[in-house]
Amino acid sequence: MKAVRKAVFPVAGLGTRFLPATKSMPKEMLTIVDKPLIQYAVEEAREAGVEQMIFVTGRGKGALDDHFDISFELETVMTGRGKSLDPIAATRALPGSIASVRQQQPLGLGHAVWCARELVGDEPFAVLLPDDLMWGNPGCLAQMVAAYNKVGGNIICAQQVARERTASYGIITPGASEGTLTEVKGLVEKPQPVDAPSTLGIVGRYILQPEIMAILGSQATGAGGEIQLTDGMAALIGRQAFHAVTVDAVRYDCGDKAGFVTANIALALERADIGPAVRAFIADIA
Repeated sequence: MKAVRKAVFPVAGLGTRFLPATKSMPKEMLTIVDKPLIQYAVEEAREAGVEQMIFVTGRGKGALDDHFDISFELETVMTGRGKSLDPIAATRALPGSIASVRQQQPLGLGHAVWCARELVGDEPFAVLLPDDLMWGNPGCLAQMVAAYNKVGGNIICAQQVARERTASYGIITPGASEGTLTEVKGLVEKPQPVDAPSTLGIVGRYILQPEIMAILGSQATGAGGEIQLTDGMAALIGRQAFHAVTVDAVRYDCGDKAGFVTANIALALERADIGPAVRAFIADIA
């Protein structure tokens, strides 16, 4: 069983729900307190043992690569003023550890993952959606890799969702369960509540085998006229081991304005430097 050494980050979206903030800035550079979403996702992947980060980008996304590059001018000024480089240490990527490929047409998540096929090669790989901030210790992907090391195959992260919200998720048809692992018997993309086979919804973390690339490359469009990753994964069921894992982590949907604000407050409250001031403000307005 090959180790999970590569991770794909589909980051080509336009972020229209956060306009005007995202008019000239990638939505993945929006900050939760003082760190952009993309950095949370990359740090989560690094913790899980991932060695190469693959950004599937679009036009105007150069800031993502720049964020993980060495900023000579900034570092020179900070050093000259006696300031610590610790706040930006995690943004320094090793040469070759970050690669980018373009998604030239907005054809869906499945298409975005397929665009990374040459860089993924014949290895298993993770997929992380930075909009889904998964806050836990150990990190979400590290917990998934631990499950993968036990059962192999394909692993998706899942959480219980409200039945009235199943049309916003890929939903799992569950099989046998053991601890945090549930066998996946089927997948349905965004079913209506009356049609949903369960309330176990897929959230933005995956470990997939490379065979899915051939499926995505020949796949017809699905829900929303897009090439759906869920449909591609469904084609692997019965051919390869497939499990969902429920992780010990809190999910913040930062593609949603309310979720984004909530994440900022929640993570700020955990900080020793600003938590007391934020907590006092909340008490004052409560």
